[in-house]
Amino acid sequence: MPYLSGINKTLGYTLFFALFITPATAHNIQVSGDVAGTWHIEPNHTPKAGEYAKAWVALTRKGGRILPLEQANCQMAVYLQPRKTADLPILQPTVKAISVEKYQGIPGADIVFPNTGIYQLELNCAPKTEGNFQPFQMKYEVTVASGVNAPSLASQELAQSEKTATSTTKQELNIPAIASAVFLGLGILGILIRRSVKR
Repeated sequence: MPYLSGINKTLGYTLFFALFITPATAHNIQVSGDVAGTWHIEPNHTPKAGEYAKAWVALTRKGGRILPLEQANCQMAVYLQPRKTADLPILQPTVKAISVEKYQGIPGADIVFPNTGIYQLELNCAPKTEGNFQPFQMKYEVTVASGVNAPSLASQELAQSEKTATSTTKQELNIPAIASAVFLGLGILGILIRRSVKR
């Protein structure tokens, strides 16, 4: 019977880590001054080159109040990684107020990434009413996978970015899959042990 207690503990720890690892790969939360931002990219945090993606940031103030776009002037810029200080953005999508999930009127933008690789999104916001909050900047790195309409890569630098992006994507996607597989395997093992103990 002591070995069953050990299995139950292992199952409990596996479930605990599976629940907390999965969300960590899905959202990126940043804090700047008295504003926090949660980045999200649709579809499913895996945009594809040459296809539309929607990037949005749920901005919240201390205490959990939403900071809607109607109170801020925000601009978004997209940079190819690795980024040098003097690099200009490759895209500057229009930021508009969107409503998604439980958030109303938050900043969002439609983006078509030109190629596969790693990109950095940068959101700069200033208050429309002076003193409402301190101006802030938030950055988010995203890996763009190959899409149906993706043009071929033009340089060695982009080819290297694609290689890095692919390995990063595999690492991020495998953590929840491994946790789920371990949890399922341990559950089946527990059932088999119980059946053998009853006999």
